[in-house]
Amino acid sequence: MEGKVTLTVKEQRRLMVINEVEKGEVWGREASAVLGISIRHFRRMVAAYREDGVVALAHGNRGRKPANAIGEEIRRRVVDLAGSTYSGFNQQHFTELLGEREGICLSRSTVRNILLGVGIRSPRKRRPPKHRSRRERYPKEGMLLQIDGSPHDWLQGRGPRMSLIGAIDDAKGTVPHALFREQEDSLGYFLLMKGIVVRRGIPGAVYHDGHSIFVV
Repeated sequence: MEGKVTLTVKEQRRLMVINEVEKGEVWGREASAVLGISIRHFRRMVAAYREDGVVALAHGNRGRKPANAIGEEIRRRVVDLAGSTYSGFNQQHFTELLGEREGICLSRSTVRNILLGVGIRSPRKRRPPKHRSRRERYPKEGMLLQIDGSPHDWLQGRGPRMSLIGAIDDAKGTVPHALFREQEDSLGYFLLMKGIVVRRGIPGAVYHDGHSIFVV
């Protein structure tokens, strides 16, 4: 009997989006854009999921032999090519060329470990700083809620300061439920979730910050 498969947060997100596609709620191209992968890669992922189930979403290197289990001849060949034919190439490009031209198919991390083992580092090139781009929102309402509390003088001096505890839907930017509390506390979030479930149903996932209320 196969053991249980533990998925990372990234893999859980993929599973959630694939399930929405399987139900016909989200288009494949929309799903691939949300996950930041090509439509071809997404289709391969869905096909593997249909055949093997959740285990197909686990990282392909999980359970495989580590890089130091690669044959010594391959390791020497990689080091030799890095110092001669492909000298000056960064590790990402070098890894791609190994597969395309030399028939040596290895992951970038494996190539990196081999080269670091003999003191060869990837050449650094000065590049302009990248602008941070906002991640794609989830494609369907209810898939992800972001919850938070905001202490403020909501009554404008006509009463005590209070905290507004609420949730925002990641897909639509709407507020499914919110409430006021004297302070941000665990009970307030329990009441918030109760209100959401009663009014809108159970959300697919909930995101919160690192407040001690959530992490004991």
